[in-house]
This record gives sequence, C-alpha cells and structure tokens, in this order.
Amino acid sequence: MNNYPKVSLGFFPTPVEELNSLSKYLGGPSISIKRDDQTGLALGGNKTRKLEYIIGDAIAQGADTIITAGASQSNHCRQTAAAAAKCQLECHLLLGGVEPDHSNGNYLLDKLFGCHIHWAGEHRKGEDTAILAKQLKSVGKRPYVIPYGGSNKLGAIAFCKAIEELKSQNAHGVQYSHIVFASSSGGTQAGLMLGNRVAAMNSQIIGISIDKDEINQHSLDKHILLLANSAAGMLGVTSSFVESDVVLNADYCGAGYGVVGELEKEAISIMAKQEGILVDPVYTGRAMGGLIDMIRKNMISPKDHVLFWHTGGTPALFAFNDEIKA
Repeated sequence: MNNYPKVSLGFFPTPVEELNSLSKYLGGPSISIKRDDQTGLALGGNKTRKLEYIIGDAIAQGADTIITAGASQSNHCRQTAAAAAKCQLECHLLLGGVEPDHSNGNYLLDKLFGCHIHWAGEHRKGEDTAILAKQLKSVGKRPYVIPYGGSNKLGAIAFCKAIEELKSQNAHGVQYSHIVFASSSGGTQAGLMLGNRVAAMNSQIIGISIDKDEINQHSLDKHILLLANSAAGMLGVTSSFVESDVVLNADYCGAGYGVVGELEKEAISIMAKQEGILVDPVYTGRAMGGLIDMIRKNMISPKDHVLFWHTGGTPALFAFNDEIKA
C-alpha cells in the first residue's frame, strides 16, 4: 500500500472481543466487536484513524490551522480538536445549532481542547467552511479544511488499512460473514469496502445509515461509491466498485439524526447489561440496534459470525442523559 504522510495519534491495534453474552442473549449468531472506541485520542473513536492521515497531510502542506464541521455533539469534531491540540495547530469548529446553556459531552471536551467554536445553525456539514477559510487566510493563517466526518480519500485509505489490522489479528482464521457499523459521512464504509476487497476478506460490509441527509449534494450511498473508487485509484487498485457493492441499510434512521428512540435505548441497555460495553445514542447505539433487529428478523443467520465495528461516541451519552434515563 502506498505511503502517505501521517502522524501518530492513537493506540493501535484496537482490541477485538467476542461478545459471548450478547450472542447467547440473542440466540446466535456469534458476534465479535472491534473496539475503535479504544483508540485513545480524546476518549477514542474511529475518526482517530482518519485524522492520522489527514493531519499528516495538513502538516505536510504547511498548514497552521485546521477547520472542520459537525453537529454540536460531533465525535469527529472532538477528536479533531484533540488532534490539533496534540500537534499544536489552531483549530476552528463549525458546529450545528446554537450555543447551548450548558457544556457537556463532546462540546465540553471541544472547549477543553482550546479550539475556536463557530455556531452554524442548520449548516452542520461544513457548508460554511470555505467562507471561514477565506476569512482566516485574510489575516495570514494557513488553513486546512477537513470535510465533514473526515470522509475524504485519505479517511477512506485509513479504513482500508484498518482491515489489514483486523486481518492480522485474526490468528484463528475466523470468517466474518458480515461487518456491521454506523455509516454517516461515508469514509469509514468506503474504506472498509476497499480493504475488504484488497485483503480478500470476503465479508459483507453493511453500513447502518444514521442520517437521512445528503453529503455534498449526493445521496450517502452515491457518496460512498465515489469515495471508494477515488481511494481505490489512489492505491492503484484497478477494479472499481458499482452501486450494488454499497450495502447501506437505511431502515433505522427513525425520526432523524440525533433523535433517540426506543431502538437506541434498548441497544444501549442490552450492551451495557450483557457485555459491560457502552454504545452511544447517535451512532453506535443506532447501529447496534439495527444489528439486533436484523438478527431477530433472521436477516443474519444464527450460523453466521458477525463483526460489529464500534466507532466510538461515548462522550455523547452524557449529553443525552435525559433521553436515555437509565
């Protein structure tokens, strides 16, 4: 795999565990979990992998300022702010909504990392980053814009590399029939698709869609397809992906992004009580809820061996305590 500049930000490889209690509780299948909530940077999460390459590229280009965007409880923004602090880069976050009365969850951590926070109203996906970049350039800054979720070609390459890591951990030769995870900005899914092909894992890559909105005026599945093919081109992979390669389950979006329903509440409770593992209300709780529902509906066979890729998000639990009410 081609080499790209990167910085060391996390603890890798992240663990793989067998979820024996959960598997028994559901009556099968065998379920494993890849613990990217344990990447180490700012309470962990999958964005750390992407940021190692993206921040590396920013430094290589001579940037002194990082700009990115996300929801008010964005895991990506929290990890970006921490990565910028670690590398002593100025950081600007464009957060959706308006400033809350109280600081908690990811927003509290954003402030602790000393970043500059700009409230963007409905524009939580980076619609205003170009305007901010122009303003910062006018005062002599050298800004580098990270797209929503860190989902660009470098972010996808990071998750192609993550599949190599997973394969190296599989000493017993387990064949994962499915790899299931939260899919929101597309980079993780594009990278896992690419890595699955390059490493000949032969797993079905299933993203559980978290958000109904489009990315860069494309539907999420189209955006994932474009990212996967762009990243493949960067790595010199000659085979291309087609629409049918993108498996994106949009059945669990509920009332929309960040709206906690019974699906998420049950998944959070089951994972905590069966495995002592925390999933969050926005991403991993929705994805785990989707996985549980697919198992109950026999969309995944009791004979299968599923890997759930835990993408992090633990700090958001504290911002949704009223909705969860444990």
